[in-house]
Amino acid sequence: MKILGIDPGLQVCGYAVVEADRNRIKLLEAGVCRTSARTSMEKRLVQIADDINSLLDKFKPACMAVEDLYSHYAHPKTAILMGHARGVILASACKYGTDVKSYAATRIKKSLTGNGRASKLQVQRSITSLLGLAKMPEPADVADAIAVALCCANRI
Repeated sequence: MKILGIDPGLQVCGYAVVEADRNRIKLLEAGVCRTSARTSMEKRLVQIADDINSLLDKFKPACMAVEDLYSHYAHPKTAILMGHARGVILASACKYGTDVKSYAATRIKKSLTGNGRASKLQVQRSITSLLGLAKMPEPADVADAIAVALCCANRI
């Protein structure tokens, strides 16, 4: 089963595609989709949708795993901007008939490290070990997308 993991963001959106079965999990591709802050909001959202549609076309995943929205009281605008990006990502999944699973950041971290409050470094180390990668995934958006895909794979 192929799973597309997404760490939604308006400027940088991480993605990862894993193939999972009962015996193994293999990372097929991971990266980021970027938009420019100088571009209008609507054009940035179209770019994100186009990038996600390309991934759905290329990999035809059975499932898309997306990190839930979270908000820190000191930065409410961040959650609003992330919500815009997450909305077009979910719309793309619906358009392709792809099942969507959403996971809270604490659940993702607990799934990989056993600790829902694990640091980004702990999560990166767990991913590196679990997938047998030569180096830790970077930037953080890629690591987060891999983590959400692995969380989903662990639930299968």
